[in-house]
Amino acid sequence: MHESIGIPACFSSSERTADDQAAVTRSSQSVFMSVYRTKIAGQCRLITITWCKDLLLHGLSVSVEGPDGDSHYQSKVELKPWYFWRKQGSKHFTVDGKTVDVVWDLKAAKFNGETEPRSDYYVAVVCEEEVVLLLGDLKKDAYRKTGSRPALIEPNLVSRKEHLFGKKKFSTRAKFHEKGDSHEITIECNNGLNKSSSSGEFDHEMEIRIDGRLVNHVKHLQWKFRGNESVYVNKTRVEVYWDVHDWLFSSGPRQGLFIFKPISSSTIMLSSQIAADSTPGEDYSGGSSKFCLFLYAWKVE
Repeated sequence: MHESIGIPACFSSSERTADDQAAVTRSSQSVFMSVYRTKIAGQCRLITITWCKDLLLHGLSVSVEGPDGDSHYQSKVELKPWYFWRKQGSKHFTVDGKTVDVVWDLKAAKFNGETEPRSDYYVAVVCEEEVVLLLGDLKKDAYRKTGSRPALIEPNLVSRKEHLFGKKKFSTRAKFHEKGDSHEITIECNNGLNKSSSSGEFDHEMEIRIDGRLVNHVKHLQWKFRGNESVYVNKTRVEVYWDVHDWLFSSGPRQGLFIFKPISSSTIMLSSQIAADSTPGEDYSGGSSKFCLFLYAWKVE
């Protein structure tokens, strides 16, 4: 069910999924993955949109979750600079007997030096004459090109994953809600000499800033390399989790994982009410948004 077209290394076939992170590390590819949940081919499924960029090419991949939740149906596009015709076009694959079309127009897209386009583009996923997922700002052009109507069920953004590379500072822009504002996220790790240590050991610190505002400052990072903290962004509570063990105790390219999970006020109230009404020992895992932002920060020398 995979199309036999040339694709970037990070868009290799599913048999190499286990090697994806290693491939990303070796080539310092910029990878952005957004996962949406919507109804397609008669079932609610996950659609993953992946953008990949390295020194030689630019790629777009669209995959749809299979019936068992593991296998995927995929369509992949390579945007080499000399293949201008591939900046506009369409491809299709079959999901449970239903044709799924991926239609895109990137010929005028503005990337502003980033991996994902920022404006003047569209990417549409069409099934049974419905646009089940539409990305970009040229929505009218997309509906006119596909000749399809908007889907009755609006897709939900489930998660977003980004791979960032740097020596000690990592920056990106992201939304904590699909229809919310874009925020600048900066993570910085510094090494300072531990004055209380007679052996001249370094005392590591980490700062996380959102829109330039310091929201989390971790001192003695060598002791607190895993943890979590609640921060507030425009009155929205966001749980921040981090695991930077490999930054401190591994060699070569080292990955730190950061998870940002927004918590809506309505679900906090619902969680509190259910917790108050529940019996002792009863578990309730509600109270959080369904969206998570995953940042993989790779330290390279």
